[in-house]
Amino acid sequence: MRKKLKGSDVVLFSMVAVILILGAVLIMTMPKALLNEDNSVVAGPKPEGNPLKLPALLEDLDPDPLAARYELTAARGETQFTGSGSAQTMGYNGTYLGPILRMRNGERVEIRVINALDAATTVHWHGLIVDGEQDGGPHQVILPGDSWTPEFVVEQPSATLWYHPHLQGETANQVYFGLAGLIYIEDDQASALPLPKIYGVDDFPLIVQDRSFNADGGFNYQTTMMGVVPGDQLMVNGTLAPYLEVPRGLVRFRLLNASNAVNFDFTLSDGSDLTQIASDGGLLEAPVVRRNIELAPGERAEVIVDFSSGKEQSVDLMANSAPLLEFRVQNESAAQTTLPSTLSYLLPGTFDNVSDLPVREFYLESMGISGTINGKTYDLHRIDEVVSLNTPEVWVVRNTGGMMMPTGGHPFHIHSTQFRVISRNGETPPPWEQGFKDTVFVRDGEEVRLLVNFARPGVFMYHCHILEHEDNGMMGQFRVE
Repeated sequence: MRKKLKGSDVVLFSMVAVILILGAVLIMTMPKALLNEDNSVVAGPKPEGNPLKLPALLEDLDPDPLAARYELTAARGETQFTGSGSAQTMGYNGTYLGPILRMRNGERVEIRVINALDAATTVHWHGLIVDGEQDGGPHQVILPGDSWTPEFVVEQPSATLWYHPHLQGETANQVYFGLAGLIYIEDDQASALPLPKIYGVDDFPLIVQDRSFNADGGFNYQTTMMGVVPGDQLMVNGTLAPYLEVPRGLVRFRLLNASNAVNFDFTLSDGSDLTQIASDGGLLEAPVVRRNIELAPGERAEVIVDFSSGKEQSVDLMANSAPLLEFRVQNESAAQTTLPSTLSYLLPGTFDNVSDLPVREFYLESMGISGTINGKTYDLHRIDEVVSLNTPEVWVVRNTGGMMMPTGGHPFHIHSTQFRVISRNGETPPPWEQGFKDTVFVRDGEEVRLLVNFARPGVFMYHCHILEHEDNGMMGQFRVE
């Protein structure tokens, strides 16, 4: 005899059916080029190309060589990406994206942020180790017409970091429409290495994003209850179908995945190698030769490409097997640089004492566009963890997957620290994950163990860096005291 469903069962069954149908509709309506695993996206056919835009190096307003003072203004504007018309955008000191902020280890920095938008915002210094009041998270709201001036001393090694809004519930929208920029930290050790370092000559920033456009040239930003609809075109530094003229020799590229939700798997079209020299928090111990480099949202990697005399005249940087950026190799030679066998002496080689450290566990679970950490959604007024200042801990991050369907994974970001990956599913991490990091991708079913330490007091966030997940509650906060 067939069991009769109760009313609550019928409601649950109906909800599940609706969710599955919506998911199927979303998948069927996506361009086929988007259907990759691990939150990935592929762009369409390669057009003729546009010269790659490079972010400006923001002028330091402080004449003191041991200090830096910058001014950023967040404002709305119009930017033309396609031939159809202009898009409504946001930018820092411009209409889309922002300038590069340069800092040195040991330097005192002051940044005045002016909000010329018609909406509140914040500016978070992603990867920077600062006090909670200078972190720029959801507590440091800048109202329209107001300004915010954090001051701090840089106390971390050379690295490529970035900045972006972190307003509760609005991060994804503000980043999508253009509020993001890079931070370069420099130090004496890295400056002394014979690596490429001439900005715009043999050292280039690559801010990679996916976007969709309407027929009138405006952004077509789409989300559904099932998740984010990936963009159907790729951009670098706000440039569609870009090309870049590069000299023969070693050239350095600073890759940032600034997508809201998409992983990018980078390769070269001729099958040659990418040599990774740095991850989120700075230089690796030694260069790592790789055939491909996958970055989740928020992650960075610095790579060296050898455009020597044997290289073809044109080589594409690919993202998810689609052309992203064309390198047009020139006859001029690059400055004389080499790739040292050792890059950094800052990294301890073993984790012998981690078994004696305090352990915290974090369980990631999502359902469509929403998610939880340890079964809770974000509450601005709730402290989820209390951490002791300058006390190393082991954080165990587990991705339990999504309800009824796989998620691909979650990029887990922790504010105001640079951690080390101890293990991934009990195994030693690959060499490119053995440097300092602030964001780590955790796939469905994976367990990642992190060695963390917090050197600054205050309230900070940990969260999924799929920005729509973050905005919909997949975030917690902790106090360091």
